[in-house]
Amino acid sequence: MLLLILTASPVVPQEEGPVSSFRPALPGYEYRFPRDYYSHDDFRIEWWYYTGHLEDAAGRSFGYQLTFFRVALDGKDKAINSSQWNIGHIYFAHMTLSDIENEKFYFFERINRAGLGQAGAESDQLKVWNEDWSLTQNGPAHHLKAREGEVVFDLKLTPSKPLVIHGRNGVSQKGEASGNASHYFTYTRMQTEGRLTLKGKTYRVKGLSWMDHEFSSNQLNEEQIGWDWFSVQLDNDTELMIYQIRNKGGAIEKNSSGTWVNADGRGTHLVLGEYSIQAEGQWISEQSGTSYPAGWILEVPKQGIRLRVTPEMANQELHNLRSIATSYWEGSVKVSGTVKGKPVTGKGYVELVGYTQPLKQALPE
Repeated sequence: MLLLILTASPVVPQEEGPVSSFRPALPGYEYRFPRDYYSHDDFRIEWWYYTGHLEDAAGRSFGYQLTFFRVALDGKDKAINSSQWNIGHIYFAHMTLSDIENEKFYFFERINRAGLGQAGAESDQLKVWNEDWSLTQNGPAHHLKAREGEVVFDLKLTPSKPLVIHGRNGVSQKGEASGNASHYFTYTRMQTEGRLTLKGKTYRVKGLSWMDHEFSSNQLNEEQIGWDWFSVQLDNDTELMIYQIRNKGGAIEKNSSGTWVNADGRGTHLVLGEYSIQAEGQWISEQSGTSYPAGWILEVPKQGIRLRVTPEMANQELHNLRSIATSYWEGSVKVSGTVKGKPVTGKGYVELVGYTQPLKQALPE
């Protein structure tokens, strides 16, 4: 997942003001674990992103997303204003469920400030929460809990492959300018089990999940209006993450990139030109009126990869969100194709941002 929370960041001149006190994402960053799983309050923006594909014993399938965002509103040290009413950070979260069998899509959002304990992210442990939505860790397992309306998650996710760090020299570069980048890592395959409740019925589910953690201070620039992002988990125990950032005028940002992860967990960095994304159709939202691409061919010639990616259901749009003042499409997809001539199938998630309106650095009213 890329920087969805850019749209919720305040407008601050680069030459002065609080943004200058945030730490930029620069080459040479040395990751330290478990520390880097936790909150990085010296960076302006951060999120913990989880998606997955779940089935019950009868084969009923679901897709889900649960993402926690942190946005710092100023660069002042918390000690300067320790009042519980001090805003400091805004925390918001997005939760979705795709009921594949019934082609029903559910989405919810939360927005809270750090004060009064309504939301937060700890810097000394993996603990992130927004009211009663939470992410915690017990040993290697990540625990997701969320309840909203007719949808309840209680899931345990355990990594089955090593952590993958994206980009080069400690950064995932998104543009030419210094700091126009992020620190970005992923668990591409997490065995998942737990309970999912929908409309009062509880399902014991198992499946696979994907986790992204990304933090930065000024990741995108004014020329970049949106992106198409893909995560794919194949049945040969390999994974693919690729994205293309769209610039004004229709050009693709040359710093778009990706990672191919082989069966033993080793990642190979991919630069634009080593892969291609070709849309095959479109879908128009009745809620927002937005036209999104729908169905794609992904190719990575050097790795012998050719995949067809198809939405498991058309309407997986989070529309008219208060937290980001726009809409985006984030949905479960099925995958088929070949890797080095051998047939493969799989699942994935696709995120389409900036189609309703170009990205803007403005805090929604």
